[in-house]
Amino acid sequence: MAVTQQEIESRLWDAADELRVAMPEAQYSSVVFPLMFWKYLSDTWEHHHQEFLDENDLDDLTAEEAHEIEYRDYQSFEIPLIYPGTVQQRRASWSSILSTIAHPGLGQRVRTALQAIENANPAKFSRLFGSMTWANEEVLSGEVLAAVMQAMDRTPKMHEGNMSHDVLGGAYEYLLKRFSDGSGTRAGQFFTPREVVELIVEILDPRGYESVYDPTCGSGGMLIASANLLKAHSKRGYTLKLYGQEAVPDTAGVARMNLFMHNLDQFQVEVGDTLKDPRFKKPDGSVAQFDVILANPPYSLKWKPWTNDPRAIGGVAPQPSADWAFVQHMIASMDPKKGRAGVVLPHGVLFRGGQEAAIRQRVLDDGLLEAVIGLPSNLFYSTAIPTAILVFRAPGTKAPERRGGVLFIDASKRFAKAKNRNVLTASDIADTVTAYHSKFDADGNPVDPNGFSSLTARFVPTTEIVANGYDLNIGKYVKQAAAESEDLGTLIDAYNLARAERQKTEARMLAVLADAGIEGFDE
Repeated sequence: MAVTQQEIESRLWDAADELRVAMPEAQYSSVVFPLMFWKYLSDTWEHHHQEFLDENDLDDLTAEEAHEIEYRDYQSFEIPLIYPGTVQQRRASWSSILSTIAHPGLGQRVRTALQAIENANPAKFSRLFGSMTWANEEVLSGEVLAAVMQAMDRTPKMHEGNMSHDVLGGAYEYLLKRFSDGSGTRAGQFFTPREVVELIVEILDPRGYESVYDPTCGSGGMLIASANLLKAHSKRGYTLKLYGQEAVPDTAGVARMNLFMHNLDQFQVEVGDTLKDPRFKKPDGSVAQFDVILANPPYSLKWKPWTNDPRAIGGVAPQPSADWAFVQHMIASMDPKKGRAGVVLPHGVLFRGGQEAAIRQRVLDDGLLEAVIGLPSNLFYSTAIPTAILVFRAPGTKAPERRGGVLFIDASKRFAKAKNRNVLTASDIADTVTAYHSKFDADGNPVDPNGFSSLTARFVPTTEIVANGYDLNIGKYVKQAAAESEDLGTLIDAYNLARAERQKTEARMLAVLADAGIEGFDE
């Protein structure tokens, strides 16, 4: 019987819930994902090993011939032996280590098994399982680790003969979201809400065989969503060449496991600080270039500004905020013939002055910015502030009708309320994408605005933006956002009038009290 999505999700959450006595929910992922992926690898290896045994007569083969046939025709990775040549010799598989669960030192045996798998498959699984600090008895007791493994072992066998990669990948995504929902702001470091990812991917529209790059890839969700978009359109998502860089080693491991779980193997995820040490480079040392670049970088990150870096077009972003440095890196990473980029950032990048204003001016003067899309507030786990998607295209790749200006879309009122945050619905995404692809008249207004109700859009000529001092504040160009700004101004004026009236009343009261000989009151 086929395994249902709900069944595997429920069983996996039961396993994760065993950790509640040992650590906060924000740390579950560091334990559950390595164990889940180990079980997936082990179940897959054992499934193919059984196929090999069923289809071959070992009596007719030497050990060397059997090994060659199995790893040529059946296996795509190796689950090696650990403690070889000793009485403790065993395979580094889930079932083998699980059989020793009652003996002391379980965490060390798990660590040894995972490291052996990494070492036996360096091209695929190097550094895959992260630091594995949770395998230390001081961090996670053997009793709790055993309980997690026993609960996870009650999940059905995780191999392609028993469940599809859609189910397996969906279960992984379920846990990512569940951990994020329960862990608050810390989740923002590796998880971007999937509906925001879907919106960016729909706008950038990756095509088969293109390269897709995320310089702050977190759990790899944007890379996976790019492949899923092609699959949803009956195209071959596995043809995409996927690249990601992530500063946190354990999070990079989560991304690699996530990609494997989704049956994607044309990927490369590197560890390092993208601004300080970009890992994808051309032979001449310049940053590599890609067809599609998409990112949700950490907002207003303090950083060490570049001193002499060719990515710094228009200037260098200030030390208190690396927002525009990430944009500059993405622009440098765009293929000159068909490169396009989408990035989520706080509204401050649209209007802050100083060095950021100089960079913004250069980007606009070079015709690199195509669109600014205002999103609702409270979409993200890491912040409640409103954000915007900025869309860039390499010079000369814009459609003729999109040259000489910037498209502004205000989608800030398009959301549904969920338990901990706001979410974009399917219709919110569809209407925003429709607005992005719409045609606009000579005044910059949409020719057919009926296709995207409850949001407003306008194509603004660069001359108007220049006249506004290169300020990209959406409220300057879109009526709905502008009206909200006016409402806020009205409220501030009303508050100031009420405050002044209160101060006059208090002054009169104090004067009356003083005349009556009552003192000691302070305003």
